[in-house]
Amino acid sequence: MITSMASSTTVAVVILIISLFISTTVNATFILPKSDINLLEFPLNLEYFEAEYFLFGSMGKGLDNIEPDLAAGGPPPIGAKQANISLVVKDIITQFGYQEVGHLRAIKKKVRGFPRPLLNLSADSFATVINAAFGKPLSPPFDPYANDINYLISCYVIPYVGLTGYVGANPLLHSPVSRKLVAGLLGVESGQDAVIRSLLYERANDKVVPYKMSVGEFTEKISQLRNKLGHNGVKDEGLKVPLELGAEKKVQGNVLAGDRDSLAYGRTPREILRIVYGTGNEHAPGGFYPNGGDGVIAKRYLAHPEN
Repeated sequence: MITSMASSTTVAVVILIISLFISTTVNATFILPKSDINLLEFPLNLEYFEAEYFLFGSMGKGLDNIEPDLAAGGPPPIGAKQANISLVVKDIITQFGYQEVGHLRAIKKKVRGFPRPLLNLSADSFATVINAAFGKPLSPPFDPYANDINYLISCYVIPYVGLTGYVGANPLLHSPVSRKLVAGLLGVESGQDAVIRSLLYERANDKVVPYKMSVGEFTEKISQLRNKLGHNGVKDEGLKVPLELGAEKKVQGNVLAGDRDSLAYGRTPREILRIVYGTGNEHAPGGFYPNGGDGVIAKRYLAHPEN
């Protein structure tokens, strides 16, 4: 009787150990809720953009040369090239580029994802955004690859949008595995944004050659454009703000953007698509994404333009 009970206990322990082993080694894709999978997959659209833009900007080559498996056969970006930037900025952007490679890999360890979407990273694409921000065509057209200031301003255009996407997604996630991943991604993305804003903040009063507008004015206009395209209030702020929008309404300097409690703003996938398409419409692709984004969420909007 005692022997039988001991044997049963041993079997139960063995089964428990096997179950724990399986649960910790099985691919996370099969255990995450479908809603989590979709929310983790969506940021790949922005991560591909950042990886390609940082890698090309600093080294003149992208994922197809550095980590082709992550591109998964997606079309190469249009117009991406090496920027004419100083050694210090090149060093920083190179670090960012490799960090984005890691982000792509980390996400694809949890979800299947999709191949790199078609990206338009040409100077013309950025010039179109800047023209829209100022409400008029600049002459000569803005060239993001021309120098340190222009390239850093161009880096201000998109990466922050991905940061707000992670903030918006976090409370919607169900699994601790998903939340841990997003927290890790958000930490580094926030750091990148802080570095970009700090470098620009040092030059906030400098004129952007050959234009008469300052670096601070450029960031203000870009942030205003993103708020306009997002259609959901103020979730974006330039390097200088009115006193009522400053931290505790005490300062106008705004090296980091935040709400009235200095918490990061969050955006939904719908808002993000409106901004990165440059159309203000999640159903109408364009801008940096000529064919639109990929993944379940982005495709849903593309498939139902009337909703």
